[in-house]
Amino acid sequence: MSAFGQVGDLLQLVPVQRAGAGLLLAAMGLPVVGVIIVGLDIMPVRFAMMHVALLGIAVGQLLGLDPVLCALVACALAGAGVAPLARTADGLSGAMGLLMSLAIAAALLMLALSGVNANGAFALLWGSILAVRPVDLAVLGALAVALPALFVWRRRELSLLLHDRELALCSGVAVQRLTVLLLVLVAVAVAGAIRLTGALLVDALTLLPALAARRLGRSLVSITLWAIGIGLVVNVVGFLASLAWDLPPGPVLVLTAGAVALAAHLIPERRTPSWREPASSSVPSPH
Repeated sequence: MSAFGQVGDLLQLVPVQRAGAGLLLAAMGLPVVGVIIVGLDIMPVRFAMMHVALLGIAVGQLLGLDPVLCALVACALAGAGVAPLARTADGLSGAMGLLMSLAIAAALLMLALSGVNANGAFALLWGSILAVRPVDLAVLGALAVALPALFVWRRRELSLLLHDRELALCSGVAVQRLTVLLLVLVAVAVAGAIRLTGALLVDALTLLPALAARRLGRSLVSITLWAIGIGLVVNVVGFLASLAWDLPPGPVLVLTAGAVALAAHLIPERRTPSWREPASSSVPSPH
C-alpha cells in the first residue's frame, strides 16, 4: 500500500480524526501564545508550566480526578499567582525560575509520599496525540477563539506591552492586569498542548512558529497572522508525514517547525524597521 493510501485509511479512524482536529485548533491559538512569550521575553515559562503541569497531574492521580484538567487548573492558578511577583520584565523570568523549582519539588514529593505510579504522570509529559478526547478539543477550541480575539480586542495595549513595558505604563495601559491575563492564557495553552505533543515538545506548537513569524512580520498584527499561518502549515504537514511514514507525531512536528523557523531566519533581513526595533517609527502610537 502506498503512503498516500495508508494516510487515507488512517484518516477514517476516529482517534486520528480527533488528533487532526486538535492540531488544527492548536494552530489557531497556540502560535499566538508564542508571540506573547517572545514579546514578553519569558522563554522559561514553558519549562515552568511543564513542571506545574506535572504537579497538577500528580494531584489528579492522587485524588482520582482527570489529570489533564487538574494540570490546566494548576497552570492557570500558577500563571495568575506569579504575575504579582513580576514588577519588572526581568522579574518575570526570575519568578518563573522560582515557580519551576517549587513545582517540580512538590510534584516529586507528592508522587513519592502517595505511592502513585510516577510513570503515568511522566507519560503525559511526552504526549499521546491519538488519545485526544472531546474535552481536550473543547479546551483547544476555546483557546483558538480566545487568543486571536484578545489580539483583535486589545491590539493597541498588547502592541505597547509587548514592545516596551515602561512605554505601556506611561501610556496608561493596565500593565499588571493585562500581564496576569496573558500569563494565565499562556499557562493554560501550555497545559492544553500536553495531550498533543507533550509538554516537553510544546515548542513545536507555540514558540517555533512565533520565532519564524517574528522574522517575516513587521507589525504585531502581521507577526500574529504569520505565526498562525505557519502553525497551520507545520501541523498539517507534520501530522500527515507522521501518518504516511508511521513516525511519532511529536518529534516530526518539532522538526518540521524547526525547519520552517530555520528557513525563515535564512531569509535576508529587510531594512525596514520591525515592531521590536527601537526606531521611533516602529513604536506603536498610544492614540
